[in-house]
Amino acid sequence: MITATSSDSSQLKAEYNFTYIWIISLVAALGGLLFGWDWVVIGGAKPFFERYFDLTSEALKGWANSCALIGCLVGALVAGALSDRFGRKRLLVAAALLFAVTSLGNALADNFTIFVLWRMLGGVAIGLASNLSPMYIAEVAPAQLRGRLVSINQLTIVLGILFAQYLNWYIVRNLPAGATDEFIRTSWFGQSAWRWMFGLTAVPSLLFFLGMFLVPESPRWLAKNGRPEQARAVLAKIGGQNYANAAVTEIEATLVNEDAKVNFRELLDPKLRKVLVLGVTLAVFQQWCGINVIFNYAEEIFRAAGYDISTVLKNIAWTGSVNLAFTFVALGVVDKGGRRPLMLFGAAALAVIYLAMGFCYQAHVQGLPMLLLVLAAIGCYAMSLAPVTWVVISEVFPNRIRGAAIAVAVTALWIACFILTYTFPILNRVLGAAGTFWLYGAICIAGFLFIKVKLPETKGKSLEQLENELTK
Repeated sequence: MITATSSDSSQLKAEYNFTYIWIISLVAALGGLLFGWDWVVIGGAKPFFERYFDLTSEALKGWANSCALIGCLVGALVAGALSDRFGRKRLLVAAALLFAVTSLGNALADNFTIFVLWRMLGGVAIGLASNLSPMYIAEVAPAQLRGRLVSINQLTIVLGILFAQYLNWYIVRNLPAGATDEFIRTSWFGQSAWRWMFGLTAVPSLLFFLGMFLVPESPRWLAKNGRPEQARAVLAKIGGQNYANAAVTEIEATLVNEDAKVNFRELLDPKLRKVLVLGVTLAVFQQWCGINVIFNYAEEIFRAAGYDISTVLKNIAWTGSVNLAFTFVALGVVDKGGRRPLMLFGAAALAVIYLAMGFCYQAHVQGLPMLLLVLAAIGCYAMSLAPVTWVVISEVFPNRIRGAAIAVAVTALWIACFILTYTFPILNRVLGAAGTFWLYGAICIAGFLFIKVKLPETKGKSLEQLENELTK
């Protein structure tokens, strides 16, 4: 046990068991790893399953890439109500099992319809994990560690992305340069390689499933559902008995005269409306800033920049490496520099980079300059909007309605992601690559202005302190 001597504004001082805190947070964050892995694996498999299923129209290609988002939307919608009723832990166990089953289903799919159905069910698991993993970590984390610990969830998302990208590249590393579509379609690469990409996702899924049996239920969920002694026992393991007593008292003070059942209509209460608008807008902006088109349509983006398919897969792996490196930067500064400065930096930097990318596309600049701009965009996003948005969403909602409110915000995020992913091929055809990235740059400028006006600093405050400040 280590005595905390933090000077943050939370009054819950304690002797923290950092080993225990990190272990349970890392296990919960495996949901983020599966989120990133399952989300990005399709990018490497795309050139191969498209030829296997003979997908020739832009509409079918867009549907193959975006269909999982329908499942993400469903998962996010049900996560709030189900986790408020059954607990965070049980839903994370269900998500882990669903990841494993659907990855094998995609690997064994013998027609496009079955493939799409399994992708949509896999999306349900992504929707559950994207909602519940950061929520769970925020509810077990001490205030002065919360930003770093919730950002661990983003780190595992990035690790999942990186593992999937390198695994995809490794599986097809021997693809001959200049391979024709017919060769790819009829060879092992087009018949089986993409199946291994999906099927191997079952391995980390099973690790997540087993690991979740080793972590406790969220103490804030326990306290909200009339089980304060169990909540006190969990909190005592985290910070000692005095910390547990003070934390339970503070939690119960925010739940006075309130029952466990949450009505989604209560989110429209004037006291809650502004914080709901804040969470939803930040969630939508994290997607509409445009970075996910680089992950989902990396092949088109790098091919437009003059790269062949073999080099494209190597470049995709580079994007994952940069994503990981700059996520570590976020971990180092999110609890020191604060959430607001990082969000402002991310929005401004992406606007500038997209402006430059647009001019490069307009001037037909290809090769290394475009690769460097893409890597710069991913680096800026990885140290700002990617992790910090999840941190803020997990912090700003009151205990009473956190599950339902995060479900609404994450649902908005997945709707925004679906719109972004589905419309990119259309925008790219209508506006051209330059116009499309200039549009994303304009959205980043609008996001910068919103953050500057509406986002308060949340670092170093307990969830209950934030509730009192934001719902006045």
